Amino acid sequence: MSGEQQARHPHGQGSYLELLARGAAVEAYDRPVLLARADGADAATLAELERAKQLALRVRAELEGRRRREAELSALFETAHDLAGLRDLDAVLRAIVQRARSLLGTEVAYLSLNDPVAGDTYMRVTDGSVSARFQQLRLGMGEGLGGLVAQTARPYVTDDYFHDDRFQHTRTIDAGVHDEGLVAILGVPLTLGSQVIGVLFAADRRARVFERGQVALLGSFAAHAAVAIDTANLLAETRTALTELERANGIIRDRSGVIERASEVHDRLTELVLRGGGVRDVADAVSEVLGGTVEFTESRQPRASADGRAVRHGDAWVAAVSAGGEVFGALVLRGNSRLDPVDRRTLERAAMVTSLLLLAHRSAGEAEQRVRGELLDDLIDTPDRDPRLLKDRAARLHADFDVRHVVLAARLDRPDAATPPGEAAPAAQDTAGAAPGHPAPAPSGKEAGTAGRSRAAAGRGQAPAGVTAGVTAGRPGPAPAAARAHADRQRLWSAASHLAATRRGLASTRDGGTVLLLPLGPDETAADVARRTALDLGRTLREPVTVGASAPAQAPAAEPAAIGPAYAEARRCLDALALLGRAGEGAAADDLGFLGLLLADTRDIDGFVERTIGPVVAYDRRRGTDLVRTLDAYFAAGTSPARTKDVLHVHVNTVAQRLERIARLLGGDWQSPDRSLEIQLALRLHLMSPALTR
Repeated sequence: MSGEQQARHPHGQGSYLELLARGAAVEAYDRPVLLARADGADAATLAELERAKQLALRVRAELEGRRRREAELSALFETAHDLAGLRDLDAVLRAIVQRARSLLGTEVAYLSLNDPVAGDTYMRVTDGSVSARFQQLRLGMGEGLGGLVAQTARPYVTDDYFHDDRFQHTRTIDAGVHDEGLVAILGVPLTLGSQVIGVLFAADRRARVFERGQVALLGSFAAHAAVAIDTANLLAETRTALTELERANGIIRDRSGVIERASEVHDRLTELVLRGGGVRDVADAVSEVLGGTVEFTESRQPRASADGRAVRHGDAWVAAVSAGGEVFGALVLRGNSRLDPVDRRTLERAAMVTSLLLLAHRSAGEAEQRVRGELLDDLIDTPDRDPRLLKDRAARLHADFDVRHVVLAARLDRPDAATPPGEAAPAAQDTAGAAPGHPAPAPSGKEAGTAGRSRAAAGRGQAPAGVTAGVTAGRPGPAPAAARAHADRQRLWSAASHLAATRRGLASTRDGGTVLLLPLGPDETAADVARRTALDLGRTLREPVTVGASAPAQAPAAEPAAIGPAYAEARRCLDALALLGRAGEGAAADDLGFLGLLLADTRDIDGFVERTIGPVVAYDRRRGTDLVRTLDAYFAAGTSPARTKDVLHVHVNTVAQRLERIARLLGGDWQSPDRSLEIQLALRLHLMSPALTR
């Protein structure tokens, strides 16, 4: 264009440079041509302007592409920087899909990760998705667009997924894509080296052509995203490894501490045993080591294991203290409910040491108990000894001979262990074959030829002269049943001796059983002591023990001669319990009704009457009624109310009312055969009491 033409047409090629400089819209580039045509420019000028416009538009497009590429690269670097700052895998994945959606300006972006075990790729994170079915898709390798990308490690793009035959359509995948409403989809692989770890997608719900630059941009972003995912995975694995190492280190520290504590408690327990410490010392030492409170209890714990293992019982730990099948009690740990195996073993070892200490103390105590047995034998066999000497011997054993006592005869009533009522065991069985660690009990004067020699031999743990233990030359020892019977008597004597010592009494073995002399408390009866003794011995031995009691005896220091007859009465009561089928119980003559009158030395008729019909007699005395006479007439009339009313000359309803009153006083079973017999005997004795007291 000549200068003259440019002067006539100011909107020439220079105006395109101005449009490019200010970044005008595409529509503005038509204005110079339109103005020139309006000014009447010739065809050559218009052609030149048209060529300049096309060049300007090409330059504009190139500048726009460069600016867009610059913005995309800037966004890409910014995204890479942001991803590098994330450490949590879920946060990294969410950031990837959000930035992908933002970079390409799509409606939806999502990411799937490959599952090497299942051999497919599964939807992991979505942004902009609204379909639950789509969000839970799993794509087999080669299935759909995503499966093909995951299989080939190449990007794939489609502007209309459902009409694109390049992909293997499945019902499940198509249903998920249809629910989401996606049409145009771009998928690029997430690769680490040659390994595909997943697929990154950008999609629209309308037809759209993704340009090469957008595909390249998403591919570049996917490369950064794969590195960020790998970094997050490595960090997660590192954190997991550190956590495991810390846990392992903590376990090692705890184990080391536990082993140190176990070593400490072992040293302390050894020292305690060597210097003669007691059970309390053991409990204190274990309490300090285990960080709780350990107590020894003699009561049997319901959850304690018989083999000595520590078991949990509520908030406490319990370890049985036992030896040779006998349970002494248990160690109970409170205040530390979480014990590891080493600490439990420490508690179990302490229980074992406690049992050894108790056995050692028992051995020493049994020597004392033999002395106690000798004193009780002397009271029964030689009552004419000087009372002052007997009292002095009792004082040395911490027994009080100035209070009332009761004599108890006890027997272990297992069928193969019991001695028949009224029969005494051979003397050899009471002295020979004592269990290891348990000296043979001292036999009574009746059971050995010479009491003094027998007791002396027993005191040394030997059999009397003429009796051999076990197997003698050419002769077999006791039969197995006899050996078991002896072992049972030994166990009973051991338990009874311990019980007597705790109650400041005496115990000895006699007549195949055990005899105890126990003090009576102010409010205790002989029957109370018998029942409690049977219960305590049975609990200790874990077998039924039958105990017969005498009537209360006066203070042994004042009347030592009363102990022998009291023992005989206790033996009669024991045999009566066995004959009545009441094995395993404890009772005195007073508990046996009219049979007690025959067994007791005192023949307490008034006590029998009071126990049997006392409430009826007392009621008559208070109310002035005639219930005793009615009761006597009722039995005399053969328990017929009709005949009873004739004898009493009253109405039959009156008899019925009186019998109801008697039932309330005596109990509902007063007409049972046993009670009826005792009531009739008590009535006879009551009516004869004036003659008996003259």
